[in-house]
Amino acid sequence: MKATRRAVLAGLGVLATPARALGGQDDLGVALDAAEKDGDLAHLAGFDAGALPPGQRLDLLTARAGLAIDARLTAATGAQRFALLLQQRSGTNVTPAHTRQRLMRELDHLAARADRLFRSLGRTQGSVGNRYRALFADPQWNYPDSDAGRDRAVADMNRVLAAARARIPVLLGSVPPFCLDVTARRLSPAELAAGRGGYRELPTPGKPGAYVVDLKDVARRPSWSLTSVVHHELLPGHMAQMPMEVLAPPHPLRLRYAPSFGEAWGMYAEQLAAADGVYRNDPLGELGHIHWLLFRVTRGLADLGIHLDGWSVDQARAQLSAWQGEPGYFAPFKVDLPRIAREPATRAAEAMAWLDLADTAARVAPAERVRFHQAMLRHGRMRTEAYGDWRHLTCPPTVLPRRREPRVPHAHP
Repeated sequence: MKATRRAVLAGLGVLATPARALGGQDDLGVALDAAEKDGDLAHLAGFDAGALPPGQRLDLLTARAGLAIDARLTAATGAQRFALLLQQRSGTNVTPAHTRQRLMRELDHLAARADRLFRSLGRTQGSVGNRYRALFADPQWNYPDSDAGRDRAVADMNRVLAAARARIPVLLGSVPPFCLDVTARRLSPAELAAGRGGYRELPTPGKPGAYVVDLKDVARRPSWSLTSVVHHELLPGHMAQMPMEVLAPPHPLRLRYAPSFGEAWGMYAEQLAAADGVYRNDPLGELGHIHWLLFRVTRGLADLGIHLDGWSVDQARAQLSAWQGEPGYFAPFKVDLPRIAREPATRAAEAMAWLDLADTAARVAPAERVRFHQAMLRHGRMRTEAYGDWRHLTCPPTVLPRRREPRVPHAHP
């Protein structure tokens, strides 16, 4: 069930006259609504982004960037079209050449980490991909294919979650308390019979949230692969990011033109937990974490290969198999690769939104890291070019619907 902003605000006792009923022709919300309707950037002329509060500033800058790219896409083909789609879905500072370079650098880094960990476990033979394939095939870390086995997997996930919950104040600072009221649970027998996949139920005040994990093919979910899933799907991942976005809330144009941020935060949350010491003395768990990162990086490279280098789906599959060994649980090669072929630039954009976020965080002084995380979460999703502006996004969070600021007759920033 999707948690609506109305449900969250009702739980907080702050429902009021909708913000869109306020203001007139100079109101930013009205201008954004008009631009959403007809795609005309002229509606947004004259607003000074620097004079707006953080959420509206992000709304305005995101809408301007996305609409400008859309206008160029109408006449674009081939490599130029891919480049524009990549920017539309991540940020204007992202190019195919930089994406390829950054993804290859991350691939090399992750492969070297995995190799060191495999060697520490005495697994020295074959490529990293082959060693991952052998690790997945080793049954000693599998849960039993039974109700009891699946219950044990969920219990293990909830133990990881309890430890993650306790670290949220240290890692993220203050978050709405209901974001912490979340658990992992398994699909019901009826859902399994219907073939349903995993899904999220976002928490709201007074209503717990959950990540409902798909364990039907439990042999493909060894115990060492699930710790990182908790950090991505629950805390400090989507169950912090998504409910806080509901409270913000972004204008629909920001939702449209910053689509990669959610997955970017989920991947960054995995790294955040790892840096916090979750895998200390747990090389298998760290290998599971690295495998999920490899999954994201290599999907991005497959996206580039198919759409810019002329790879066939079979060529992409062979390359992914060599790099990561096994596919991600929810994205088997036979399903995921045709989808990548149908959705150019989507996986590369997600990978770059994550890596740009991680790279920006690495430049933030450790003493300011919590403030950075607050800036990334309080106002909802953003494009990659906004990450560097994080210091301007750290005002107190807005809970009540925002009043529209009047248009200021200055030039565009």
